[in-house]
Amino acid sequence: MSNLFVVIIFVFLILILLLLLYKRQLNRSIKKISFGSLIPTVKEEEFNPDINTKNWDLHKNRLIKFGRSQYKGLTFFVSSEDRIYYFSKEGNKVYC
Repeated sequence: MSNLFVVIIFVFLILILLLLLYKRQLNRSIKKISFGSLIPTVKEEEFNPDINTKNWDLHKNRLIKFGRSQYKGLTFFVSSEDRIYYFSKEGNKVYC
């Protein structure tokens, strides 16, 4: 009877060891995805004209620096004649 008890304990310990090893391998295989901050920082907004902004001064500075800027959902561009425009839904240039 005691031999049977020792065998059951031994099998139980082996199962626990295998479960811990499997769990460790599973944790290594799962990639952790980091999206960073959903709210852009002031530096990111300043150096990326494709980030939407409601700040008029920042919008003007990005138009000067990059020739384009996204302001209140619309992307504005600066033409070769230094005129500001955006594209309508139909694809026409609308000058401001």
